[in-house]
Amino acid sequence: MRYKLTIEYDGTPFHGWQIQDNLATVQGCISDAIQKFTNTYVSVNGAGRTDSGVHANAQVAHIDLDDKWDENTILNAINYHLRPNPITIIKVEKTECDFDARFSAIKRYYVYKIINRNGHLSLKKNRALHVPRKLNTENMQMAAKLFIGKHDFTAFRSAHCQSKSPIKTLDSSSIEVMEDEINIYFNAKSFLHRQVRSMVGTLLKIGENDWPIDRVSKILKSQDRSQCGPVASAHGLYLDKIDYLK
Repeated sequence: MRYKLTIEYDGTPFHGWQIQDNLATVQGCISDAIQKFTNTYVSVNGAGRTDSGVHANAQVAHIDLDDKWDENTILNAINYHLRPNPITIIKVEKTECDFDARFSAIKRYYVYKIINRNGHLSLKKNRALHVPRKLNTENMQMAAKLFIGKHDFTAFRSAHCQSKSPIKTLDSSSIEVMEDEINIYFNAKSFLHRQVRSMVGTLLKIGENDWPIDRVSKILKSQDRSQCGPVASAHGLYLDKIDYLK
């Protein structure tokens, strides 16, 4: 039987999603937890690989189990063995055998959280980016719209990106401001490695009035990574949700 898992996690103590030798990872912890109650190694296939320190509100993965298990039994058993790691399985669903957490996804949503105030963070430390300098959010909102559409995102792509093409279509890019909290939303079918954090880094330069709004268009056209803003810190980024046809 194939099962779809919806997962939330605090990425702070992990070296990203993907299993790495001798390092704590989200995928590794979930795989270990499943093995403890099934006595069998099970591959945990995620929808995307979040980097070290990146969080998830609703990451998705699929697993195949030899025996038929009740969804609640799977959920409770994995969560029991995940403790005390900051990872929670929030939903388990039986699914078709052709469902693939990565390749069946039709849209991915990310949100980047910023706290824009002078005082340091306590409750939201490691869960948002602290920016003490007042940001020009109106300019950031206008600049964010320039990312929308089909572009060559070479300038916003990590040198280690394994995607076959730098051309991606960004369906939405918007900013929500609530007092000192700023949320930057992006959604697309897929993203390049560190694309979101690179776009946020550029928007921050514009928000700090260091760059003009049209700098976004010039960077896109340049296809030059050195023209992009600095990559924003991982701890402000969340994989928010993933859409599927089924």
